[in-house]
Amino acid sequence: MRVLIVNTSECVGGAAIAASRLMQALKKNGVKAKMLVRDKQTDHLTVMPVGSSWTKPFKFLWERMCIFMANGFKRKGLFLVDIANSGFDIVEHPEFQRAEVVHLHWINQGFLSLPTMERVLRSGKKVVVTMHDQWFFTGVCHYSGECEKYKTLCRDCDLMRGGVLGDLAQRVFRQKLRIYSDARITFVGCSQWMADLARESRLTQGHRVVSIPNAINTDLFCPCDKGQARQELGLPQDKHLLLFGCQRITDERKGFRFLVEALQLIGKRDAQYAERIMLVVVGGEAENVRRMVPFDMISVDYVSDPNRMVKLYNAVDFYVTPSLQDNLPNTIMEAMACGIPCVGFDVGGIPEMIEHRTNGYVANYQDAHDFADGIMWALAADYAALSNEARRKVLSSYSESAVARKYMEVYEN
Repeated sequence: MRVLIVNTSECVGGAAIAASRLMQALKKNGVKAKMLVRDKQTDHLTVMPVGSSWTKPFKFLWERMCIFMANGFKRKGLFLVDIANSGFDIVEHPEFQRAEVVHLHWINQGFLSLPTMERVLRSGKKVVVTMHDQWFFTGVCHYSGECEKYKTLCRDCDLMRGGVLGDLAQRVFRQKLRIYSDARITFVGCSQWMADLARESRLTQGHRVVSIPNAINTDLFCPCDKGQARQELGLPQDKHLLLFGCQRITDERKGFRFLVEALQLIGKRDAQYAERIMLVVVGGEAENVRRMVPFDMISVDYVSDPNRMVKLYNAVDFYVTPSLQDNLPNTIMEAMACGIPCVGFDVGGIPEMIEHRTNGYVANYQDAHDFADGIMWALAADYAALSNEARRKVLSSYSESAVARKYMEVYEN
């Protein structure tokens, strides 16, 4: 079986990492899998770039310009939506022609346009779509928040108001509706939460919707000696280390302010105990949030080397994720694979990963007090038991072989 995985980037971003890992998992299980990307970052022979280097920025900028105009020439929310009015035609690519299954992942920001998607769906290939966010079943947004217009018809979008191009959200929704209507698509949610949302959309009616988690290499992401990891990374041996990481720390959707509030509450409850806690922040703009954090903090730029990330996970005691909207975060999966318990909010796919008071703590949504309770509970709990349960969860649910088998069943049926 020949499978072509299509994603905007090869390595940058959660969807890219998940798509690359799936390709490797499929290859290990006998599937001839390759990847087609706009942005190629490695020299892997099974990853093929599309498009000339000089045209890529123009396609990206043209879409952003249209969104800018549709939003009344306001920059706010410029990257919260995609209209897929520009992109590259992949249908004539030799790897597309050879593929039996075309597996679309995150294809936004000037990679695939809606007309190209239509050509893909009319090509006669089996098409599978993995939903890393809501874009495939909404008009233009990646996360709808409390809006439920996608269930019937996206229109008058709060993220695109006052512009000169009319109701783009409704126009794109209707365009997707027409494109999907005569096609046969299998939509895959990385979490059950995402699959359940997708089933409620008018756009997915008549199509198959299933849930399959992302895969992870549990031989790479595995426990190692904590003391040695701290020594190699220059981290203190006598502190409780909490890790927080994301691609862009200042993204409001990542909920960093709730983590800050929770840490402040811990400091007020027990100032002496709080002195033993240190926060490790990984990601873009990490240094910019130092003044917000009431405890000692170490900032680390975005880490692209998985081996270094494994060391970092093993060096800390807990991973904290106050995300306000998330599908199936790779970071939680990576941390748990290394035996690191996690604390997160009850939102999205997070409670499918963190089993409350078994391998971590699931706090009430947007409740900084409960998040603080979760951190303190975790610090006082049986760490070895939490760690073992975290690792067990990943081995049973997210291993490469388990995920590959599930996708192979989708490809074959």
